[in-house]
This record gives sequence, C-alpha cells and structure tokens, in this order.
Amino acid sequence: MGRVWLWVCMAMALGLCLSEAENPIDKIPAVLDIDLPKMNGKWFLVSVASKCQYLRENNLRLEGTTIILTVDPSPTSPLSVSTLRKLNMQCWEIRQKYLSTKTSGRFLLKSRNKKNDIDVVIGETDYNSYSILYYQKRGKISIKLYGRSERLEDHILDKFEQLAEKQNLGIDFVFPFPKYGFCQSADEKHVLSL
Repeated sequence: MGRVWLWVCMAMALGLCLSEAENPIDKIPAVLDIDLPKMNGKWFLVSVASKCQYLRENNLRLEGTTIILTVDPSPTSPLSVSTLRKLNMQCWEIRQKYLSTKTSGRFLLKSRNKKNDIDVVIGETDYNSYSILYYQKRGKISIKLYGRSERLEDHILDKFEQLAEKQNLGIDFVFPFPKYGFCQSADEKHVLSL
C-alpha cells in the first residue's frame, strides 16, 4: 500500500511539473486558414489588456498608436510591422519582423536575448474592422485590439473584454488607447529597426 501512494505522489508531482512547463499561448487558437494579405495596411491600436506595470502606472499618458502591416506573398516570409507613436511629443516609427512559424497565424518576434522573445498569435479578425492579437513574453500574456478605424462597435469591445477575462485580465487590466493624436510618419532620426 505504501508503494502505491509513493507512485501516486510521484506521478502527481511529475504532472504538476509538466503542467507548469506548458506554454500558456499554446492554448490560444490562431485564426484558421488565415488570409494574411487581407491583414495588409493600417490598423489603430484601440485597447490593450495586460498586467504590464508601465500601463498600470501610465495609462493616463498613453498616446494614439497605429501599426502598418506588410505581408509578403510567400508564406515563410516574415510579417513586417511598423508602429507609429509619439514619445515626448515626437513621432517615432518602430520597425519589427514577426517571423513565421510552422503554424499559420502564429509568429515569433525574436529578441537579442532568447528569454525576451515574444510569441504572437492572431486570435481573431474579420480583416475589415478588427483584429485581436495575443502576445506572450516570459509566460505572461497581453492582448491587443486593433481596428481599421480608431472607433469600434460596442459588441467588438465587449468581445475583447470577454477574451481578456478568459486570460485573467479583468476590466482593471484593460486599457483603452486615445482616439486622437496619431502620427502619420516619423523622420529618419526617429526610426528604430528592431
């Protein structure tokens, strides 16, 4: 009888270790049969759900932010992302490459330090009005809601809040972004390629 309990305890401990090793973003389904070329173009950052300390402390100082997605026709090519936002009243452009993975709708944003790599999942989109992207860094998930315009219908905002709640990001962790003050471009001195 004692040996049986020992085996049960060892099996439970092993199961707990394995479940901790699971990658939370792997549980989030990507859009099936995503048509990436339809994602091309300008998107407004409408809202972010995150436990990020910076957002919690500076949510009243957020700036209007847009991204421009450029999709290469080749399925193995990276997704080019150009983010335009203000910092200290100056427009900046941040250029990034989301690398393709084996799974459609999933990408990797590589960092110099592997621990800071960011997994990206396109969780939902209708291509014409909204997209919901999940980001995971160091096991923590943030969700971003983008729109083709700076204002989205209430049912989309409600859906976003419900998806955030499923990730334990209640309303206190949902940060709407301003619907004004967007940058159109940045001069060459204010472009970062990451």
